[in-house]
Amino acid sequence: MTAGALDIALEYVRLGLRFDRLEPGFVDAYTGDPRIRAQVRDEPAPTPQQLRDRARELLGELGAAGLPEDRADFLRGQLTGLECSARKMSGEPVGFVEEVRSYFQVDVELGDESAYAAAHAELDALLPGDGTLAERYAAHRRREECPPDRLETAVHALSSALRDRVRGQYGLPEVETVRYEVVTDKPWSGFNYYEGGFRSRVAINADLPHRLSQLAHLVAHESYPGHHTEHCRKERGLVERTGRLEHTVFLVNTPECLMAEGLADLGVQAAVGPGWGPWAAEILGDLGLRFDGHLAERIAAAAGPLNRVRQDAAVLLHDRGADADEVSAFLQRWSLVSPERARQQIRFLTDPLWRAYTSTYVEGFALLSRWLDARPAEQPVADRFLRLLDEPLTPGRVAAELRAA
Repeated sequence: MTAGALDIALEYVRLGLRFDRLEPGFVDAYTGDPRIRAQVRDEPAPTPQQLRDRARELLGELGAAGLPEDRADFLRGQLTGLECSARKMSGEPVGFVEEVRSYFQVDVELGDESAYAAAHAELDALLPGDGTLAERYAAHRRREECPPDRLETAVHALSSALRDRVRGQYGLPEVETVRYEVVTDKPWSGFNYYEGGFRSRVAINADLPHRLSQLAHLVAHESYPGHHTEHCRKERGLVERTGRLEHTVFLVNTPECLMAEGLADLGVQAAVGPGWGPWAAEILGDLGLRFDGHLAERIAAAAGPLNRVRQDAAVLLHDRGADADEVSAFLQRWSLVSPERARQQIRFLTDPLWRAYTSTYVEGFALLSRWLDARPAEQPVADRFLRLLDEPLTPGRVAAELRAA
């Protein structure tokens, strides 16, 4: 029997919730009817093969469900990612490149080491002095470290300033709120837990040093105009106003993750734009926390190409047969990170649930940056970025718009 539009969306939600039975944390956020989650929780635990088969069934029913094109595209991408996750859970061998393609609708390949060398040359000019570039870069980063006991105060100050800007540029529900907490022993630097009802809890990992110049990016990514803002606007628009139940659940290792991480990494650009360094330095300077905002902005631009190195590390580790020591040396050489930081990155790259997730940041930022830059000359960045916050866009649809442009 073929499912209608409402049925197929509901069955997709139930399927996503069932994945969380086998892999806790697979559901990043759920804001739908708690009775649905309770029903799934009371079911017999599914097998990976059952999840795989149900994903395939729903994919087969999409064409006859009478869905608008954008809705069908979104669900097709999500179900394709779920089908691949189920295959991996069942022990079926899935190559890393295929895994990333199935999850995120992008093809990954090794970056260009000459681009990394050129980035090193720019950083070398910006950081004169004695010692190797890695030593000078590390010293610069240490000078920018936020004292741990001031981290929460700094985050709140930047959050308040970014919230004011985002309210004016993009609009937010009056009742929205973000609560911050400091945590330890996590493989990430920050994480947004969206609780529904326009509320988020943002956890910040105190095990990692947080640099003053990067705190604005962290807050923009997790809150304003990143994950929290996107969840709020889609809950109000796609769920409350148009009844798209599929947006009541946010699932790991699906195309929506690449879109979400890409737009979140563009958060400072979308909220502040050029001059974000001095802007953040002034806010933190009022707290007695000082860094050179102009230099920070120039260094961030020079180091931008090195963002791809961490994806190269994943490809080397999972697709090219490199061992952890070789990958650590690669990260230290090109990313200019310490052995400790390299180990932390490898921890993320070897986590069974998160190993492919690095591509959401690398490819998401690259794809959406090109898309923002390709907007009509007369269109403000905010108007283009608003589509990312409001529409069920997929990586495939964004890439198609770029080709058409």
